[in-house]
Amino acid sequence: MKILVVGGGGREHALAWKLAQSKRCTRLYAAPGNPGSATVGECVDIAADDLDGLLTFAKAESVGLTVIGPEQPLVNGIVDAFRAEGLRVFGPSREAAQAEGSKAWCKAIMMHASMPTAEHQAFDSAADALRYIDNHEEPLVVKASGLAAGKGVFVCRSQDEARRAVRTIMNDGAFGEAGSTVVIEERLSGEEASILALVDDTTIYSLESSQDHKPALDNDEGPNTGGMGAYSPAPVVTKGIQKQIDREVLVPMVHGMKTAGAPYNGLLYAGIMVTAGGPKVLEFNCRFGDPEAQPLLMRLRSDLVEVLEATIDNRLDEITLDWDRRPAVCVVMASGGYPGPYEKGVEITGLEAASRMDDVVVFHAGTRAEDGKIVTSGGRVLGVTALGDDINAARDRAYEAVSAIHFHRAHWRTDIGAKAIRRLG
Repeated sequence: MKILVVGGGGREHALAWKLAQSKRCTRLYAAPGNPGSATVGECVDIAADDLDGLLTFAKAESVGLTVIGPEQPLVNGIVDAFRAEGLRVFGPSREAAQAEGSKAWCKAIMMHASMPTAEHQAFDSAADALRYIDNHEEPLVVKASGLAAGKGVFVCRSQDEARRAVRTIMNDGAFGEAGSTVVIEERLSGEEASILALVDDTTIYSLESSQDHKPALDNDEGPNTGGMGAYSPAPVVTKGIQKQIDREVLVPMVHGMKTAGAPYNGLLYAGIMVTAGGPKVLEFNCRFGDPEAQPLLMRLRSDLVEVLEATIDNRLDEITLDWDRRPAVCVVMASGGYPGPYEKGVEITGLEAASRMDDVVVFHAGTRAEDGKIVTSGGRVLGVTALGDDINAARDRAYEAVSAIHFHRAHWRTDIGAKAIRRLG
């Protein structure tokens, strides 16, 4: 079977790497892919948001399975377009992708289902949003309702910070049309976790837990990013917490979306805050997390092609996933200045040395090939991912691999996995 992976980031390299291992895969394409994807398949120069170009390519090459990595093409309706042409594609429909594409729509579903989540209000007017802030002295979170590449969330410690966030989103247009509506909600306290689940018409199958690290700096300080690292499993998600999330979050959300005329088929990602009062929903996403996909796919032993096809065909009840019991840690190496302005075209060295290490995979995110070299081309450059016998060993191995890689002004957090280590004692 020919397989097409849409997207060019670290998540898509990880998906391509795992899919290429399947006995069902005869040829793998990545559009547009990156130098990492090129080591396991063939990159084709089609942008992830070029729906017509992707559809034409998939038909011409008789692609048997297309896997959509990023959220934008899903929100734009790529799955609907492919299915209308009789092509097999993994991901939710345009309507169902509103779970990520519109935080206001998603919050309405959550509230209707009485789901545990933060109290909130949505605003189409900056003036109304600012008046709401004036009447709320408690810490708030301000979010652009639309897609903002993981950067449209402002965790505010004061009313002044919340006001600045509203002005940045709505008056300055920092996120374009994605910021035409803002959601303002109470700031929850606790420890975050990422719960990814496969969903078909009758079954919800939760994957192993993971934890992302959104802020740019150690100790969860600095501005939010697309994610600076992740590990799996996340000890904060006990068996009891997982059952509670399945029962109080995933089942009501999937049922609520079906009732709203947006039945879900694909990968549903719940961002959870584990509070003193139990798990509460921060957000939903409609695709694999990035960088959570990297440690999860390192640990998955099952054939991913078979898993995704079972989801498409509503056969999830026939699947049992096999996991490597060893934990995995992914450390993101970013360009200096990210998530603000950063330099591109900086040569990266040490990739081969890091990749030769046992149980280490260096997933490319923001890279490109230039004159026989690999250079930086994005904010998040690499996702250095390692397995270990325990979380300490996985973390040590990941950082050992990071130390072998060099590029000017490379930046990474030094505390990925530290929460798990503290929790495990």
